[in-house]
Amino acid sequence: MILQALDAYYQRLAADPEQEIAPPGFSVQNIGFHVVINRDGSLHAIEAVEYDDKGKPKTQKMRVPGQAKPSGAGINPCLLWDNATYLLSAVPEKREPAWAAERFEKLREQHLAAEKEIDDPDFSAVCRFLEKWSPQQAVDHPALNPPPANFGVFKIRAQSGYIHERDKVQSWWRKRVEQAASPGDDAVLGVCSVTGASNVPLARLHEPKVKGVVGGQSSGGLLVSFNDSAYESFGKSQSYNAPVSEEAAFRYCTALNQLLADKSRRVIIGDATTVFWTEKPAPVIEQSWGIMIDKDRAEDDSQLKETGELLLRIRNGTAPSDALGPPRTRFFMLGLSPNAARISVRYWFTDTLESLLVHLRDHLQDLAIIGLDPHAPPPMLRELLWETAREAKDIPPLLAGALTQSLLTGQPYPESLFRAVLRRMRIDRELRPRRAAILKACLNRFHRLRPDQSKLQEPLPMALDLNRNDVPYILGRLFAAYEKTQRDALGEKLNRTIKDSYLSSASASPSAVFPRLFRLSQHHLGKIEHIGQRIIREKLLGDLYSRIENFPNHLSHHEQGVFAIGYYHQTQAFYTRKDAAPEAELVAKA
Repeated sequence: MILQALDAYYQRLAADPEQEIAPPGFSVQNIGFHVVINRDGSLHAIEAVEYDDKGKPKTQKMRVPGQAKPSGAGINPCLLWDNATYLLSAVPEKREPAWAAERFEKLREQHLAAEKEIDDPDFSAVCRFLEKWSPQQAVDHPALNPPPANFGVFKIRAQSGYIHERDKVQSWWRKRVEQAASPGDDAVLGVCSVTGASNVPLARLHEPKVKGVVGGQSSGGLLVSFNDSAYESFGKSQSYNAPVSEEAAFRYCTALNQLLADKSRRVIIGDATTVFWTEKPAPVIEQSWGIMIDKDRAEDDSQLKETGELLLRIRNGTAPSDALGPPRTRFFMLGLSPNAARISVRYWFTDTLESLLVHLRDHLQDLAIIGLDPHAPPPMLRELLWETAREAKDIPPLLAGALTQSLLTGQPYPESLFRAVLRRMRIDRELRPRRAAILKACLNRFHRLRPDQSKLQEPLPMALDLNRNDVPYILGRLFAAYEKTQRDALGEKLNRTIKDSYLSSASASPSAVFPRLFRLSQHHLGKIEHIGQRIIREKLLGDLYSRIENFPNHLSHHEQGVFAIGYYHQTQAFYTRKDAAPEAELVAKA
């Protein structure tokens, strides 16, 4: 399914004249410099292809003949493009001149051997340059000390375009590709599992290698690979265990590399490099999905604002069915992680944009809670993950993928997310709006999808529910009332409050802590000077006490989450102006 979707994406891009994707036998490479020569083959200049606004050289993507060379492939020159060592005999750091000269000589021999067949004057100019150029000139040239880090190409002075783009060069190279693709005597023929074509040459290695997965090898990795007899079956060795034609292997690998190289289609979720695409053009979701996951990906404030407004419309139920694109268009999302020389699939998701819109709306409405600005964009996925750890590097690697799957499929949120937020709350004794939103969302979705296992009698609301009688919720409200009583009695600027001392233990073992809190509250009530304020607080404490028959010895994790929401709701109610419009009214019900 994954390979078929990538193969279809390649064919979608190949059919679009505005898209740049390499056909078989070609690749798209980052070109950083060009070697400008005169018609007689003499060198004019070695210069950067392009400069940024600050005058610094930068790379440009170009389609060139052949593939990049993997490390350990030996001496393997490319046609009319390569690194500075092959093109100009530039000596890298920690290498000897003879090492560079050997590679330059191989490239020179390759080009001189092809000159007659190509029969192009511009290509012949390159051959004359290669004949005249010597390794000593590379040692003395200032542009090659140190050598440029990227690949380079050849160009004729005062002429547009590059020599590898000439018609005769392209035609000669395509003929070579066709000849190489014709089945040889040693070719393994079979049925391609991607296209269904029969009696086609099967790929022994699925190349080009996949590059761009964070943490992977710079030379790339393989998505499909077998290197041990334990993984082989029915006498099939290597990648013949997963029969894919050479053409289909090239297409899916090239499409995946295109996605990984496109910053607008790639996002990092946890330790997984994630790419996404649609089967047909859908500009809205293709441009905004990455920002929905991580707002820092927005190129400017206007793009972030547009995405935020779209999310608000989705949450409020005012977005039309085609808000993300044509409703029946399929959406794909693939999470990848490195595994030595291979690429592991962390998660794979596919559904229609119509279903994605529904699941996204449910996710945003589950997160809605008092304290989050109802006019601001809802928390993005990465912002939710940040609430689970002190630093980004401490976020559990599997949690990001599990949370993404819940968002995309509408399934219960991972229990590890719920427990991670509870753990952070106990450690730093902070229950920020985003954390409360996560706890509420986890509990409500679990209750909605698995009511027989839920600890809730009914879903938790956005704001304080004065009529709710769940014991954990009342205990949370009571703890908040104790804390507010302490602050009213002793002032807001306390070095340590009962929250700092008792929040964790009170939410886990109420019977061991609340009697002590009751005695402290009597002491604090006596210190409140304002009579009316004291009476109001006594009435609230009395009302909450009257709803509890006895204090539980222990609260489960889900009950501790309800406790936290009760505490959060009551605290928000204490510090919300009475004349302020309830935030729940600003979020439409689905």
